[in-house]
Amino acid sequence: MRTGMILFLLGMLLGCEKGLVKNKNFGEALGTTYSITYLSEKKMDIQREIDSVFQNINQSLSTYISDSDISRINNGDTTVVVDQSFRDVYFNSQVVNYETDGYFDPTVGVLVDAWGFGPGKQINALDSTQVDSLMQYVGWIKVGLNKDFTITKTKPEIRFDFNAIAKGYTIDRLGRMLDKKGVHQYLVELGGEVLAKGTNRISERPWTVGVDDPNNPEARGSAAILRLEDRALASSGNYRKFRIDSDTGEKFVHTINPKTGYTKNSNVLSATVITKYCIEADAYATAFMAMDLQQSKELLERRSDLEAFIIYVDEQGEVQRFITDGFQELLLN
Repeated sequence: MRTGMILFLLGMLLGCEKGLVKNKNFGEALGTTYSITYLSEKKMDIQREIDSVFQNINQSLSTYISDSDISRINNGDTTVVVDQSFRDVYFNSQVVNYETDGYFDPTVGVLVDAWGFGPGKQINALDSTQVDSLMQYVGWIKVGLNKDFTITKTKPEIRFDFNAIAKGYTIDRLGRMLDKKGVHQYLVELGGEVLAKGTNRISERPWTVGVDDPNNPEARGSAAILRLEDRALASSGNYRKFRIDSDTGEKFVHTINPKTGYTKNSNVLSATVITKYCIEADAYATAFMAMDLQQSKELLERRSDLEAFIIYVDEQGEVQRFITDGFQELLLN
C-alpha cells in the first residue's frame, strides 16, 4: 500500500572532494515508484540487479500476475514448490500473525477481492451473510508450508495476499544486494517505505526522511521529520487508498480486519513503525491500523525493538499523537 513517504535527501552534490560519488536509480515497480540513493568510491550502475530483484518478487508474490507462484497457489495448484522469497515472507507473516494475535493475516485474499482492493471479483453491496460466508476462507491456522516447500490449504478457496509485507521484504532484498556489492551508505525507498544504511557521508549527516501528515495528504506535508541510520521505516494509513461506492457514496478503506471480515474505519489515521528490517516495519504498521490503539500500545511495550508513531483521533474528535521514546529520539522537529 502506498504510504506517501516524503524523502528529504541531504547532500545533493556529488561530493567528489570527499572521495565519494552519489549514485541514484529510480523508476516504477510493484505498482508504485522506487528511489535508491547510494554512495560509492566510483560511479556505479546496478539497474540490472535492481530489475532482477523486482522480477523475482513479482514472479513469486504478485497476485496481479496470473502465472506467479502465489496466483497459482491461490487458484488451487498444489504442485507449486515455493521459492526462498515466498518462504521468507511466509515465515515472517507467521511470526507477526502470532505477535498481533491474528490482526495481521495474509489469508485475507478473498476479502481483499470482495471489498474491491484486489485483482479478483468485487462483490457489490457486500452484506453480513456474505462476509460470514467468506470468513471460512480466512485464518492463518488453515494454511501450512510443507517440508517439500509446497503449500497446504484446508480449503482450496483460501487466497494469500502478501501485499502488506511484500514491499518491506523487497526493500530488505535490495539492501542485501547493495551490501554484497560493498555499498555501506544507502537509502532505499519503495512506495514510501525506507531502509537506511550508514550515513550520508557526503553531507556528514544521517539520512533524513519525512512522514506524511494524514490530515493534509494532498499537500504532502510532513507530520514528522527524522534521522535514520541502519534502520527501516514503514507507514500505513487509510487516507490515500480507499474507494467510494458509486451507488451509496459510502467510503471503504483498504485496511481489513481479519477477525471480522470488514474494512476497518477506526480512529487511527496512520501508523509508522521503525525497526531493523523493513519486512517487520511493513507488517506491524499494517497490523496497527487494524488493531485498537490500546492493543498496539501493549504490543509495543512488549517489543523493545519496535518504535512507533501513531496518529489518531480521540473521543473529543481531536487529533492526537502517540510516540514511543525511541521514535521521539530520532525526530528533528
